[in-house]
Amino acid sequence: MASILHYFLALSLSFSFLFFLSDSVPIPQHHTNPTKPINLLVLPVQNDASTGLHWANLQKRTPLMQVPVLVDLNGNHLWVNCEQHYSSKTYQAPFCHSTQCSRANTHQCLSCPAASRPGCHKNTCGLMSTNPITQQTGLGELGQDVLAIHATQGSTQQLGPLVTVPQFLFSCAPSFLLQKGLPRNIQGVAGLGHAPISLPNQLASHFGLQHQFTTCLSRYPTSKGALIFGDAPNNMQQFHNQDIFHDLAFTPLTVTPQGEYNVRVSSIRINQHSVFPPNKISSTIVGSSGGTMISTSTPHMVLQQSLYQAFTQVFAQQLEKQAQVKSVAPFGLCFNSNKINAYPSVDLVMDKPNGPVWRISGEDLMVQAQPGVTCLGVMNGGMQPRAEVTLGTRQLEEKLMVFDLARSRVGFSTSSLHSHGVKCGDLFNFANA
Repeated sequence: MASILHYFLALSLSFSFLFFLSDSVPIPQHHTNPTKPINLLVLPVQNDASTGLHWANLQKRTPLMQVPVLVDLNGNHLWVNCEQHYSSKTYQAPFCHSTQCSRANTHQCLSCPAASRPGCHKNTCGLMSTNPITQQTGLGELGQDVLAIHATQGSTQQLGPLVTVPQFLFSCAPSFLLQKGLPRNIQGVAGLGHAPISLPNQLASHFGLQHQFTTCLSRYPTSKGALIFGDAPNNMQQFHNQDIFHDLAFTPLTVTPQGEYNVRVSSIRINQHSVFPPNKISSTIVGSSGGTMISTSTPHMVLQQSLYQAFTQVFAQQLEKQAQVKSVAPFGLCFNSNKINAYPSVDLVMDKPNGPVWRISGEDLMVQAQPGVTCLGVMNGGMQPRAEVTLGTRQLEEKLMVFDLARSRVGFSTSSLHSHGVKCGDLFNFANA
């Protein structure tokens, strides 16, 4: 397969006119499948300044192209728009009731009446995809095509060669799913959830990796963070002579039937003032509400309405009342930045009353909404949100998060990388990625 891909890469210049109209970008690098065992795979991730969400350039198709996709921690699978400018020599649509369809847990048959193209074939299987921002859904064709990703050695910042999954399963979703909420030029969504054909599960199965991945999301749009697939804590212990994983605390991880990652928060404290007594916040509830969800499809923390009201009341009590100013939508509690030197920190007590503490600094909560106006980046989720508490990208940035799916637990660094003098953008050399 590798030799065929090299052949098509060599021919790509003669066919380049096919791609000038596409938002995807051709990739010049060569790729290989090395004979050494692969321990880690790395996907560079960028912060979108306008939305606060994170996206990555996935390398797909033959010839390889960069396809910009949103990173969705709770998405079931990878989906991309195939209706415009999708050209690949290796795209296939598995037949309905095939092994691939069973693996994707879909038994719905599709037949497209138009001429055959990626996303439009007869007797294929359908897969429902979701825009995680709007929750709009659409039915598309299950497809398979080449996906390439960088391998790396944990002892170096340098990225290794591109390695390939020749028949990576994904959905050719309808283009209307791209119309609202996503960062500009995004062509799909990369689901990291626990569904059978999510990005982590397919990579782990193909390369024989630990069922584990680590996020290190950059707060800064000018630098790149990373998704690291495999056992990063045991393969990346030393960074600039520091063990950046030494202060990980673990808490049980629950996967909902929808493939979403939930944890349990037993209580919340602001400057050591208890917002809710222990066990006031319910444990994970199977269904559409309850528990605490970790999400990359919302930029800020979201609280169920009664929790939000109690939280903002206690938070405001920790600061001088005269510092409050008129709120700036969509935020509900705002302050004059010039009248406040430091903001309260928030402690999430995980799992049980004496469980590990996830500390959220004022920097991880506050948002500059206007010049001189800083707002609490916590949103009112209404009476029936998807979860009672949702931790958004702002709380995940500049922090190592280890999703250990084999042991059903999630690890989080109890201090920010800044305390080590390190940023997520420092972990790897992404100059040519």
